[in-house]
Amino acid sequence: MVSTILGFDFGSKKIGVAVGQSLTQTASGLETIQFVNKKPDWTRIEKLIKEWQPDTLLVGIPYNMDGTEQPISKKARAFAQQLQERFSLDVQGVDERLSTRASWQLLSEHSTNSYQKKRKHIDQVCATLIIETWFSSY
Repeated sequence: MVSTILGFDFGSKKIGVAVGQSLTQTASGLETIQFVNKKPDWTRIEKLIKEWQPDTLLVGIPYNMDGTEQPISKKARAFAQQLQERFSLDVQGVDERLSTRASWQLLSEHSTNSYQKKRKHIDQVCATLIIETWFSSY
């Protein structure tokens, strides 16, 4: 069965979003959602879920290299819980250790854009890596 996955790279001010599909086990960035009044833009998230009709939602959970959680980890877990409660979909957390570093490396290797332009896409690339990490573990 072919399934569609939406991945979220949760941050304190914005959320990177990517879409993946199980047949090819590939993913691509969709957009970066800004917070509204210090909260996720649930209206935009709902539109993406309606548009892509995913079977699974993935949320990157940041960890330190020693496996301990970072301060943002608890907020990412709360966001995952809110996704599950709002949309009644399968929501899973994915270890996103080093995803930001890997995303910067990918953008640097494959783009001649300026730092500012790369920075606009970093969260989407992180969300893409979250999905690809999940695919590689299954």
